[in-house]
Amino acid sequence: MSDPTARNRLEEEASPYLRQHADNPVHWQPWDDDALAAARERDVPVFLSVGYSACHWCHVMEEESFEDEAVAEVLNDGFVPVKVDREERPDLDRVYQTVNQLVNGRGGWPLSVWLTPEGKPFYVGTYFPRDGRDGMPGFLEVCRNIADSWSDPDQRADMESRADQWTAAARDELESTGEGDADAHEAGERADDGGPDADVLSDAVTAALRGADREHGGFGRQGPKFPQTGRLDLLMQAYARSGREEPLNVAVETLDAMAEGGLYDQVGGGFHRYCTDREWVVPHFEKMLYDNAELARVYLDAHRLLDRPEYATVARETLAFLDRELSHPDGGFYGTLDADSGEGEGEFYVWTPESVSEALEAADHEFEADDAELVCDRFGVESGGNFEGGTTVLTRATAVDDLAEAYELSVETVRERLMRARTALFDHRESTRERPPRDEKVLAGWNGLAISAFAAAGHTLDPQLADRGADALGFVREHLWDGDRLSRRYIEREGDAVGEGEVKGSGYLEDYAYLGRAALDLYGVTGDVDHLGFALDLGRTVVEAFYDADDATIYSTPNDGEDLVVRPQEPTDASTPSSLGVATRLLLDLDLFAPDEDFAAVARDALATHADDVTASPLEHVTLALSAARDRSGPFELTLACDEVPAEWRDTLASRYLPGVVIAPRPPTPEGVADWVDDLGLADVPPIWRGRDARDGAPTAYACRDFTCSPPNRDLRSALEWAAGD
Repeated sequence: MSDPTARNRLEEEASPYLRQHADNPVHWQPWDDDALAAARERDVPVFLSVGYSACHWCHVMEEESFEDEAVAEVLNDGFVPVKVDREERPDLDRVYQTVNQLVNGRGGWPLSVWLTPEGKPFYVGTYFPRDGRDGMPGFLEVCRNIADSWSDPDQRADMESRADQWTAAARDELESTGEGDADAHEAGERADDGGPDADVLSDAVTAALRGADREHGGFGRQGPKFPQTGRLDLLMQAYARSGREEPLNVAVETLDAMAEGGLYDQVGGGFHRYCTDREWVVPHFEKMLYDNAELARVYLDAHRLLDRPEYATVARETLAFLDRELSHPDGGFYGTLDADSGEGEGEFYVWTPESVSEALEAADHEFEADDAELVCDRFGVESGGNFEGGTTVLTRATAVDDLAEAYELSVETVRERLMRARTALFDHRESTRERPPRDEKVLAGWNGLAISAFAAAGHTLDPQLADRGADALGFVREHLWDGDRLSRRYIEREGDAVGEGEVKGSGYLEDYAYLGRAALDLYGVTGDVDHLGFALDLGRTVVEAFYDADDATIYSTPNDGEDLVVRPQEPTDASTPSSLGVATRLLLDLDLFAPDEDFAAVARDALATHADDVTASPLEHVTLALSAARDRSGPFELTLACDEVPAEWRDTLASRYLPGVVIAPRPPTPEGVADWVDDLGLADVPPIWRGRDARDGAPTAYACRDFTCSPPNRDLRSALEWAAGD
């Protein structure tokens, strides 16, 4: 049998990130049985490099090291070099990223890990320059030293011992299911203190406030600054529960800072990945589907909570960006836009005073003589700039009111002139600049987050936006769902017809949890029972394929998945919400529709297992903590018995902040509900629908909290006021 490591095999892969490295002189292998068997047969370590196509520093490390012949010679001779797209294999990334965080106190990409042939890590880091600088070891030197040490029996023994220790530490971190009373982990049973205690949300709020940057917004008092959507959810819900102003103030300061700074694309809408500085000025320019989905949802929530139209505008523009720039022709959403384009990072997005003038001069519209100056003042564009090469990342540097005063114009006139100019800037960069490359993987879970955002927009902005979410759900169901299991990703390679791409990888818990949440959200806004049926199917697979009754937890990988050195769980939030937190909340909500299927029992089992960790560090477990709080407080149900939701009810829902509500449309008559029950294959009419018929043929609302319901009400506002105790 020929040695698979004798050549670079990535040209056979569909992942854009892997294919970016197909021409490297490094003999890259995908993570597969052949590569791992070759490492064991050659008795050499595996060098594992994990990244993604939009990652700026991944590109830098490729240019410096992986395209270098000397580096390639060392890697090819002394290692089996393996490339992994973290978007396709979040399980591998989770395992080895955890090791990096335990060893170095931080994570990130590119992730560089040296493994024994059995997959156990013994050296780990992120970006390495080719040659050492600024206190960082050089990648070439590190590789040579490791190869030499591996050949020395004594040093190899030390490396293997370290690998065993690090693997055990990762196992303790990722497979921990607590100690607790074994009897409490019987499915369907719950210890008296099974979940986190009632103070956990208060403790999480206190921790969030303590870490808030009250001067510049966000969390932490130095860069980099990341969106923290879970913390914003937490703070807004804390304000809604208590009326306490400080959590709201921190949330608003952060929302304003992100929308007004360089994190937000002031010309085209949508958010970049993060900012490198404390002041939210200079971003890393990649745009991720999951960030934009979660941020759009949060801004919609903030608009409903505070009646701030500018937040609705941010959400609308962000969703428009997704629809415009990350859409598959048949409805799904692609994953990312690259940080780099043209000559380097951010070139597509930055401006100079001269390029602003050029854009206005090239536009069809006739501009005022001082419009270029007005635009530059508004967005902080000046000679010297705030970014590389004297260019400027646009921020809302000057308020519109201040511009109106300075230019002796009305506020409305300033707004109109800026809007026309912004359109000119958008058209100019679209027509004259090289667009950032797009990673055209359609990932099941990330699409779920986007679908939930469009469902929320259907409630808040325009019901037709929910239809866009339904298109994406239909795409995922057609291409990634076989009626029993989800696959992870779909992609069309060059030459593939639309709709005839490659499907790869088993779905992970995040795929089922995020997509199940999305289907339930779509059912709530559209009243389409088929979406509810799909959510139930996904919930059933979560229980059947990811729940381990002996360990009383829900793992990130399926029970029949690849046997890694550690089987990961995901109780903490990262760049995406905790899949365990989303899954437990989904199961609790699905239990309202199928109470005989043990959805709630499984969720409570997992919540009890992780209660101590959530209590000890609630801010790292916000999504799981919010799920536990939902379990303790009971459900908030809004049953709508009608053929079609009245327009005034839609207006009410658009203006109300209702965190955690389960909106349950149903037919107005018992006969219609019976048909739905048959379609869903349920044993009986679920309590959330039972007895909640339309009265006298008119649309009727029932608002219920903790299994206590309002009287039947034709006025949705009155029903909601009853539920709020007003």
